[in-house]
Amino acid sequence: MNNNINDLINTDLRHIWHPAAQMKDYETFKPILVKRAKGVYLYTYDDKKIIDIISSWWCNLLGHNNDKINNALITQLKDFEHVIFANFTHKSAIDLVLNLQKILPKNLKRFNFADNGSSSVEMALKMAFQYCMQTGKTKKVKFACLEDGYHGETIGALSVGSLDKYTQIYRPMMLDSIHIKAPDCYRCPFNKNRDCCNAECLSYAKETFELHHEEICALILEPLLQGASGMKIYPIKYLQGIRDLCTQYDILLIADEIATGFGRTGDYFACTKANIEPDLMTISKGLTAGYMPMSIVCTTDKVYDAFYDDYAKGKAFLHSHTYAGNALSCAIANCVIDILINDGVLSKAKESSSYLTKRFNEEFLEHKNVGEIRHIGLIHAIELVSNKESKTSFDASQRIGYRIYQNALSKGLLLRPIGDVLYFNPALNIEKYDLDNAIDIAKHAIFEVLDNL
Repeated sequence: MNNNINDLINTDLRHIWHPAAQMKDYETFKPILVKRAKGVYLYTYDDKKIIDIISSWWCNLLGHNNDKINNALITQLKDFEHVIFANFTHKSAIDLVLNLQKILPKNLKRFNFADNGSSSVEMALKMAFQYCMQTGKTKKVKFACLEDGYHGETIGALSVGSLDKYTQIYRPMMLDSIHIKAPDCYRCPFNKNRDCCNAECLSYAKETFELHHEEICALILEPLLQGASGMKIYPIKYLQGIRDLCTQYDILLIADEIATGFGRTGDYFACTKANIEPDLMTISKGLTAGYMPMSIVCTTDKVYDAFYDDYAKGKAFLHSHTYAGNALSCAIANCVIDILINDGVLSKAKESSSYLTKRFNEEFLEHKNVGEIRHIGLIHAIELVSNKESKTSFDASQRIGYRIYQNALSKGLLLRPIGDVLYFNPALNIEKYDLDNAIDIAKHAIFEVLDNL
């Protein structure tokens, strides 16, 4: 069997180009061959058990191989798998938009389907731009975004992101967007903290809007949590202030809830947690619980109405995806929403979050290289620093986070880092004993690396 495993891995390395990776690293740290998965556990071909504490890039919302979701998928599959979504529809899609309206901000009543997060961001940007062109706001041709933001890796999505490691080489081909200094609650320039500030950093957005509002059609942001920049969490007051500024300066607000939606922040959406209504919202990841690719742009009647006219007027939104409205994905999403509403998942996640915060503070906070522990919902992150007092980061060449990732995997925990930020973002229905197991492994994996520097 070991020879077969090695053959499979070597075939992978000869042909597969894995995402977000320097493939040369795989020569010494080879891909792990998964045979099956259940709950929060991955099981490999060589009989190892790994806790998926990051829910497979944040999408596995309710555990792997979930029985209810499996049954929903099989039931739909017995009828049909997919049908063209132009001039055709089906019950699973119709049910989905009705179910979404039970948990979304109340102003979002129109839905356009895509098949992944980046695609939905592209669609939202185009929709916002065309809306302005068709409502007489023809000078509004640029997008604003927050520094340290991430919205995907297609060209439009990259253009409204601000992380150099993703964007730098592509800048000559990117859109010219307006970047606003984002909240940085760990290293706050106003010497405040996120629990008691008045969102003084809103001044950066206000200054930008005053200078550029006539040319900005929309601001896109990740509400409350900037995930790819290191799980940076900012106050509700800031998000509410941004909503007010966008209204004041006639700028559309696009809430990218791809990573924050479906209970990740402790409420159905970050926007509902903050009690705000965006003009457009992108959703994906947890929408289908890691089973199938799907995304949706949710918007308002006001935006939709700007596209509604006689065909000859040329106002239609001519944007499509082959797998838009995929019936299997819709059936899964309906099941996900049903579980969230009826199975007490959010209340369980709230209890788990309080417990996890307590354990993180007990186990990690006092270590000399733990700069900050931050959390929202079940998401808990540890930022490692070389100097706690000055908040100085480690030199990137040391690859501290990557070394801890390798060590944790060897012990049975998938603890994928973002630079030197390590985080838990588990399935919402994870059990307490699995959290305890993950914390114990993480503690040993982290401290073994840090204490041997």
